Amino acid sequence: MNAPVIDIVTPVRDTVSANEWATRVNLAACYRLMHEFGMTELISNHITARLPENANHFLVNPYGPLYNQMTASCLIKLDIDGNVLLNPNRELKHSPSGYVIHGAIHAARHDVDCVIHTHTLAGMAVSAMKCGLLPIAQISMRWSKGVSYHDYESIASNVDEQQRLVADLGENNAMILRNHGLLTCGASIAECFNSMYWLKRACDLQVMMMSCQTETVVPSQNIIDKTWNSYQPGVRRRWGELEWPALLQELDRIDAGYRN
Repeated sequence: MNAPVIDIVTPVRDTVSANEWATRVNLAACYRLMHEFGMTELISNHITARLPENANHFLVNPYGPLYNQMTASCLIKLDIDGNVLLNPNRELKHSPSGYVIHGAIHAARHDVDCVIHTHTLAGMAVSAMKCGLLPIAQISMRWSKGVSYHDYESIASNVDEQQRLVADLGENNAMILRNHGLLTCGASIAECFNSMYWLKRACDLQVMMMSCQTETVVPSQNIIDKTWNSYQPGVRRRWGELEWPALLQELDRIDAGYRN
């Protein structure tokens, strides 16, 4: 069955600012990239982006279309209190879980402009491992000090969970939701996507390694700490920004419809 047709009376691009439209295009691109890199679960999960002209407003996906069907025009605008400010398709709503998780982080972390939550298979597997994410390779060491953990509280539909979720995240930009999945946040959509891509890869690697049932070589704590530090902001570069234009070029080659 095809996703519902987006019901637009006045084109969204004509009703929003140039800055908001640019954010919409980048967020729609992020949804499409999540599809291209195998980080989707049908219509579930969310990616949100804060709007540059009002820190209390953010965009979220309509609940119904697949990630590879997202466009700049279809995204729903909410405020921090969960009020719908702009919904281009009255037949589609946003998922309450998206507001519970993402709204809490946007409200508490003013340094965060984008939040991604996924249910990848390896991410869910690691989320259920008592050991958590292990520093077994360079990409894993990136998260050796910078990953938070949040215990599972069932479906994220209770606003009471928001306070505990934010407290567990703290100042980190990545969190493993126990028995649930992965979450990353960042100062930009590009940075947030980059974090999720590599966090997912680290989980893939750990599941693959543990399936080999062989003794694991783990570097010294000094090397782990040195490697972790090399990924921190300001040490080398802002992760994700350099790759983003090339990723958009690849999306344009596949299907530039996300820009509509």
